[in-house]
Amino acid sequence: DGLGMADDDIADTFTEWNRGPLSSYLVDITADILRVREADGSLRLDHILDAAGQKGTGRWTAADALETGVPLTLITEAVFARVLSSMKNERIAASARLGRAPVDAETDRAPLLAAIHDALYASKIISYAQGFLQMREAAGEHDWQLAFGDIALLWRAGCIIRSTFLDDIKRAFDREPVPPCACAALRCANWSDWKRWRATIGRWRAASKTCCGAMRWPASDVPRWPA
Repeated sequence: DGLGMADDDIADTFTEWNRGPLSSYLVDITADILRVREADGSLRLDHILDAAGQKGTGRWTAADALETGVPLTLITEAVFARVLSSMKNERIAASARLGRAPVDAETDRAPLLAAIHDALYASKIISYAQGFLQMREAAGEHDWQLAFGDIALLWRAGCIIRSTFLDDIKRAFDREPVPPCACAALRCANWSDWKRWRATIGRWRAASKTCCGAMRWPASDVPRWPA
């Protein structure tokens, strides 16, 4: 939205990304979600309430990281983003005051899309590095013998986080069985239009959960929040 791209152009971008190192289930279904239309031709994503729920898996993982002293910054921030998305009243009030960033039609999108691609790839690396670091700390605490490369392979099929990237992780652990420290990779992308980004992510989360069969997405036009 911040780049002024049409829905189909955004879908095409995700399709293209899914042919490279970002190839994954979530990138794939995102492209599909962005092409689903209502009977009147409007984008279904625009009718989905931008307030994400949660089943508790991320919250439990973040709580465990705090207990074990692991800097699980990316997953924990994702949990916070879900909580923020559910604060619809506060976001509506902030939107009325802040407005929205102008879209420059003359902006060269290519370098910005490349930067977003690389930021997403970096976030995947951070997420897995921190997750395996958490498992390493738990293994030490509970005297577990974990085969980290084999664990990566378990997620390659039938799992929401399955991706081509898992093969790279397996090969990395074949070379070095001990997980690397994630502390050098803690910096994430700085999103300039965070308000609208959260709304988009909130809707995408709800739609992707529906694709996974977890729940039915809530409609944005249900009178649940004040206009």
